[in-house]
Amino acid sequence: MAAYMLCRRAGVLCRTFKGVSSSKTANSQYGLLLQTASYNPRPLKLNLREPYIPDKDNAKTPDWQKMARYDGKLYGRYGSASGVDPASLWPSHEQLDKIIAEENEWHPPLEVLLKNIEAKEKEETEKRLAKERIIAANMAKMPKMIADWRRERRETRQKQKEEKARRTMLLAQARERFGYAVDPRSPKFLEMVAEIEKEEKKKKKLMKRRLKEEQAAAPVTPPAASS
Repeated sequence: MAAYMLCRRAGVLCRTFKGVSSSKTANSQYGLLLQTASYNPRPLKLNLREPYIPDKDNAKTPDWQKMARYDGKLYGRYGSASGVDPASLWPSHEQLDKIIAEENEWHPPLEVLLKNIEAKEKEETEKRLAKERIIAANMAKMPKMIADWRRERRETRQKQKEEKARRTMLLAQARERFGYAVDPRSPKFLEMVAEIEKEEKKKKKLMKRRLKEEQAAAPVTPPAASS
């Protein structure tokens, strides 16, 4: 019985503590909400009676407080109390020309933009037409280029075939002369080839000479007399 009463009192005590903690949490949140809603910051106070005007003649005054840009800030904050002449804040003719040039460069008027777009489109069109003309000219040359390529290929194959046949013939002559197969890189074979080429050149010169002699000895037929 005593143990039962002790457990019951402990449960009641725990529930009481839980209720107190939850009520404290709710009260703290409500208080924070009220504090945020009722927050009223102090207005920014400007010392208009004694504004800070830097002394430009003082060596201790920073350089950035001696510039015209800082004078503009002073005039914008204090007005005529700053002692700044508003006419001095107006840009000079050189500065105005620079500002106008920058605006024209980075923010050109609509007419200039349209002219630039038109010029760019015209340039792109000319490039495209020039490219198309080059392609058309190359396509017109294509059949001749293909025919030339095929002719060169045939001539190359024919030349390779003739060189192979000549090489085979020279090897056969070397075998017949020396009685055994000769390496085409050996000095004997190269000397033999040089002799054969020398003889062929002599034969060609002799044939040319005979042809000239025959042409010179041939009777010249007189031209027919006109009636």
